[in-house]
Amino acid sequence: MIPWAGVTPGTLTAGSRRCNFPGDMGMLGANFNRRRWRGLAAGAGLVALAGCTVPVDQRGNLPDPAALAQIKPGATDKAAVTRLLGSPSSVAAFDANTWYYVSEKTKSVAFLKPELLDQQVVAIDFDGDGVVRDVRHRGMADRDMIEPNPNATPAPGREFSFIEQLIGNFGKFNAAAKKTGDNTQGGGGP
Repeated sequence: MIPWAGVTPGTLTAGSRRCNFPGDMGMLGANFNRRRWRGLAAGAGLVALAGCTVPVDQRGNLPDPAALAQIKPGATDKAAVTRLLGSPSSVAAFDANTWYYVSEKTKSVAFLKPELLDQQVVAIDFDGDGVVRDVRHRGMADRDMIEPNPNATPAPGREFSFIEQLIGNFGKFNAAAKKTGDNTQGGGGP
């Protein structure tokens, strides 16, 4: 009952037509409800599809071009390079005077191998006094594919099967403890 009108919903008639009030939605309510559910389903579908986007991972430390421009061969030292670019991603294995700043972008889909989208390497060479000798920048166009040698390097000794490895480990751990006189179990505290 609508208190201000004194009538219940759906009972007021105007001529031969029936008037529906908000309390009696009739067919309008069912259509509105269907439209609302369709809209919610479409929205949920869009949210689900947005979750399927392929993420792009940015890894590494690629210096800012403006900071790289401040590095002058023959004038800038290691401390200034560290202050401008930060610490390097890597230092050459056999030459501590070569620093590498490496950056790569990859995209990965589910469990598949990540696809390399972009890779940039900045190599900075220092002389014996720690002053910049050369700055090199390499990108995807500069890379070379390396074909690994399919031959395996032979290792001395016998190759064991999985079962031989599994069975061969039984008793080894306790035997080593008995030889040293150490009967403790676990992580080696005092």
